[in-house]
Amino acid sequence: MHPSYHRRANIVLTELKNYFPHSHTVLEFSTPIELLFAVMLSAQTTDKQVNVVTRTVFNKYPTLTHYVNADDALFTEDIRAINYYKTKSKHILATARILDSKFEGTPPKTLEEMLTLPGVGRKTALVVLGNAYNITEGIAVDTHVQRLSNVFKLTKHTQPEKIEEDLKKLFPKDEWFHLTNRMIDYGRMYCPARCAHEDCPIVQILKKNRLY
Repeated sequence: MHPSYHRRANIVLTELKNYFPHSHTVLEFSTPIELLFAVMLSAQTTDKQVNVVTRTVFNKYPTLTHYVNADDALFTEDIRAINYYKTKSKHILATARILDSKFEGTPPKTLEEMLTLPGVGRKTALVVLGNAYNITEGIAVDTHVQRLSNVFKLTKHTQPEKIEEDLKKLFPKDEWFHLTNRMIDYGRMYCPARCAHEDCPIVQILKKNRLY
């Protein structure tokens, strides 16, 4: 990659760490299972809405056994406020039964095994591995990461998989996990989807360094 990409990446990383030195997921959870199900619910739904729903759901279903024995129709109603709740209900309950039968009742700790679970894609798997187990196997590219990677001119791609490959070349592996959370926080607070970038601090710094 051209040296300008690395210079931009260094500035972006420095500024993100300054703004968010202790960044973490805003999804509320107390166990790896709760985190997995919360992330599965979060697709096409705000984390804020997921937290509203899971505060009730996690109390009603406090252990994996409760999901394994759940009535499908009742559980579907319990998450009705979530987008695509019917599909997510099927995936969560199917995943619960697989965790119970194949993985000793807890989410697996490898990317390959995580991807065998119904409804679990690469982004979900990476988020769970990082937040639940502090295991880094890649960079989770959600909508904020996808958008900001292009805003900061760290990639020319739009597909999450290709964006991830570019970001992995630009940032040290020990920064991959926190990069996702920091970009999410920055996107929410400083650079939302309709941002014109005149007031976007990192964009302005890149401009001052003639990298934009």
